[in-house]
Amino acid sequence: MNEEYDVIVLGTGLTECILSGIMSVNGKKVLHMDQNPYYGGESASITPLEDLYKRFKIPGSPPESMGRGRDWNVDLIPKFLMANGLMGLFEKRRFRKFLVYVANFDEKDPRTFEGIDPMKTTMREVYKKFDLGQDVIDFTGHALALYRTDDYLDQPCCETINRIKLYSESLARYGKSPYLYPLYGLGELPQGFARLSAIYGGTYMLNKPIEEIIVQNGKVIGVKSEGEIARCKQLICDPSYVKDRVEKVGQVIRVICILSHPIKNTNDANSCQIIIPQNQVNRKSDIYVCMISSAHNVAAQGKYIAIVSTTVETKEPEKEIRPALELLEPIEQKFISISDLLVPKDLGTESQIFISRTYDATTHFETTCDDIKNIYKRMTGSEFDFEEMKRKKNDIYGED
Repeated sequence: MNEEYDVIVLGTGLTECILSGIMSVNGKKVLHMDQNPYYGGESASITPLEDLYKRFKIPGSPPESMGRGRDWNVDLIPKFLMANGLMGLFEKRRFRKFLVYVANFDEKDPRTFEGIDPMKTTMREVYKKFDLGQDVIDFTGHALALYRTDDYLDQPCCETINRIKLYSESLARYGKSPYLYPLYGLGELPQGFARLSAIYGGTYMLNKPIEEIIVQNGKVIGVKSEGEIARCKQLICDPSYVKDRVEKVGQVIRVICILSHPIKNTNDANSCQIIIPQNQVNRKSDIYVCMISSAHNVAAQGKYIAIVSTTVETKEPEKEIRPALELLEPIEQKFISISDLLVPKDLGTESQIFISRTYDATTHFETTCDDIKNIYKRMTGSEFDFEEMKRKKNDIYGED
């Protein structure tokens, strides 16, 4: 281990594994370590079901009615969710007119603007132009454009229109849903990027205790583990490795629920995402519900996993998610967790220590992707180019 690397990565959460893969593909010499014996970190998939009971200190063992423990792969923080049963609003005539406008919109072609200035007209004004009601506005801004607050309403409309356009194009590509969800749970994603990193020469070490991050003259120079020092030019890590360099900006409550039925009024969908806009429940933050099932190889046959999450706003977080839990009744078993939202205190450009954010309450990958792109830009000074990444990958795997 007494070697020098371009980049050392600590932690095997989604963010860290994706960045590790990207850096390896870009020709960097990468060492990736985790103090845990498993991939995934905070976003791990837990199997068998007995381990989930132990993790949440639930007494006893899962009942026989829940099937074999090894049939379960429960994501602690689900992302990339599929959605079904949300398309009823598309039947509204005015909303359809709005969607046609979005589909034809091209920010480089003024002929598609129809009197709207994408860099000056606010999204609130666009909604008014199409005479959309509050329920449709809530749905559009929070379920399609994936905003977490209503601040976007008074911003120039260009970004929002492009977000909705992305949703529509994704929906057209995949049929019933614009989302993807990996079979056997989200834990497959970090391992996939770990394999990508390894193909390009990256080195992985699990169950490796981290004794010290060595900083000299304000800049990281290496990591000490089991008496050995690996030197590096840059360090990527999750907040658990550098508690003195992060600050708490809030909390998230998550409730994992095991069900024996699909969520009501979703046409018996085997997966769905529900976003309850904050102003419909007198809150500042949306409440998220996602459900997956045995169709994704994450639960026993006939069973469903629903996860409710939101940003904590009061001293009684369980009461805050009650509107969502009522949608899921009856619930066989609940697993409740409250975790801190941690963010880096600085950008890392001086220390060359680049720290990821903890995962927020959203059940989609939008904010995590933003964090990945942001860290990449701070590390390299340039924007992440997906097409270049795909070209380099194809040099190894061949064309898709």
